[in-house]
Amino acid sequence: MIKRLFDISASLAALIVLAPVFLAIAILIKLEDRGPVFYRGARVGRFGVPFKIFKFRSMVLNADELGGASTSDRDSRITKVGRLIRRFKLDEFSQLINVLVGDMSFVGPRPQVQWAVDAYSDEEKKILQLRPGITDWASIKFHNEGEILERSGIADPDEAYLKLIHPEKMRLQLVYLYDHSFWIDMKIIFRTIATLLGDRLIGSNEKAS
Repeated sequence: MIKRLFDISASLAALIVLAPVFLAIAILIKLEDRGPVFYRGARVGRFGVPFKIFKFRSMVLNADELGGASTSDRDSRITKVGRLIRRFKLDEFSQLINVLVGDMSFVGPRPQVQWAVDAYSDEEKKILQLRPGITDWASIKFHNEGEILERSGIADPDEAYLKLIHPEKMRLQLVYLYDHSFWIDMKIIFRTIATLLGDRLIGSNEKAS
């Protein structure tokens, strides 16, 4: 109950505060190719119920038909505006809408596409007992997922994801399944913010040098 009340109040407040930023992102996306502002991909939610995720569109139209679900940093499908908003994770912020309506939570296992869930072991399927989230322990560890896929040397990003990221991500999601609380959620949120800020500052310093 506390978790859901926090999700509703915090997501509503964040959506109000970030409204000008969201408007600016929407305008930039529209100006680039006149396509839809949001990508509404299908994801598997709590108890296996599918839902449509809200993500600011960072890729070309019909990107799903041009490549796989996993995306490296140099994926040719990413638009110019998309590279900017992905760098600062702004494409994920629109999932606050999913949090507000109850599809997602601030903290929980990242929602997966159906083919990935179909490959879950019986133990991993227990993760579906939880409401998926914007961030979790795995999101912190793999905050540079696109870079990992790019440096893997594996041509197929989906193959690279399954080999290099998926096993550890599942392990961390099971850790959260068996040990989660409101206070752990707060720790994950603050760790996520610190990781993103640190990553952006380090990236900026590297470019400056």
